Amino acid sequence: MKKSTFVSMILGTIGGILFALGMCMALIPEWNAFRPGVVMGTLGVIVLLIMVLVWRKMENKEPIRLSGKTIGATLIGIAGALLFGIGMCLTMVWSHMVAGIAIGIAGIVVLLCLIPFIKGLK
Repeated sequence: MKKSTFVSMILGTIGGILFALGMCMALIPEWNAFRPGVVMGTLGVIVLLIMVLVWRKMENKEPIRLSGKTIGATLIGIAGALLFGIGMCLTMVWSHMVAGIAIGIAGIVVLLCLIPFIKGLK
């Protein structure tokens, strides 16, 4: 295993756990930990962004260039993840099974649309 892959795996795991735990803390009302959850989730996102920068540096890759396509792909990814998360919350937290499943499937479809958007159709 390459050193860059190992470092990315460790940072990705730490960032993912912090983000997921922060989201749980913020979204489960019984825990009464909304503010600490937001802080922990933000810390997880920061660790994940650092992971991307460290990995790109270790692999001698060029810095990410901001273009219209990059911004569009990011916005599509954010929208898909939010739809998917809203669907999960509707299903698991607020017991709206049909609406949650429909919105979750819509989020999955939006995320799947990223593949042809980024790679293109041949």
